[in-house]
Amino acid sequence: MMKKEVTNFLNKSYQLLEEPVAYAKPKWNQLKVGGDLGTSSIVLVVLNEKNQPLVCLSEEAHVVRDGIVVNFFEAVQIVKRLKTTAEDLLSTQLLVASGAIPPGTGGSCQKAVLHVIEAAEMDCDQVVDEPYAAAAVLAIEEGAVVDIGGGTTGISIFKEGKAVYSADEATGGHHMTLVLAGYYHTDMEVSESIKRDPQRYDETFQIIQPVTEKMAAITARFIEESKEEVKKVYIVGGASMFPQFPAVFQDTVGRPTTQPVHPRLVTPLGIAKLSRAF
Repeated sequence: MMKKEVTNFLNKSYQLLEEPVAYAKPKWNQLKVGGDLGTSSIVLVVLNEKNQPLVCLSEEAHVVRDGIVVNFFEAVQIVKRLKTTAEDLLSTQLLVASGAIPPGTGGSCQKAVLHVIEAAEMDCDQVVDEPYAAAAVLAIEEGAVVDIGGGTTGISIFKEGKAVYSADEATGGHHMTLVLAGYYHTDMEVSESIKRDPQRYDETFQIIQPVTEKMAAITARFIEESKEEVKKVYIVGGASMFPQFPAVFQDTVGRPTTQPVHPRLVTPLGIAKLSRAF
């Protein structure tokens, strides 16, 4: 996709998240499904065979911590609910889905995501690294994709369209919420809502900027350790919603840094895009 096409793709998906559409008659030949088990929410995306978004659903969740599924039963129940809603909107069954994990989190995490999808009564096509899924949406051939989730900061470095280095470290949006909870003397739920309020981004970013700088420092260290030439950095992930993120990363990492619109949706859309059509 070209830059404009990527933006339109993400905007359309966000519109479906805000205002789901029910389809009276099928307008597709095949479907592709992606499920993203995040630290603060689970997102389910359905695309048609042309990779056009049909359904984008999300539900708050606290079933994953630092990339690890810690509440298997609740994770399955949430995915089942999202699946049922999607099936009602599409008037058809969802049979196959793909998932994703932070890079370098190991086979046990991959198996856990696979088992959640299968327990939700879908075949699991594959479980990919989150930055790899994001790169599929952004059509990145060269550069570093940094996926900042609720629990982790993950990176994949791409050369000629292939990931040549991946790593992950446990610092994410959850750590921002902890800082806000300490600053405002509020519980985690209230602090999370403060963090997500666009009207307070300028105020809250001043408080969580040290966490952002740590994420950028982690990224810089990963790039140095990779010994790969990286000319550009792309930031995605739900915890990177603040518009100030690119400037902080660019200053710390020392490379041009960009952030697409609705960065939270990039990875789940990429998971679906990479999934097998049925």
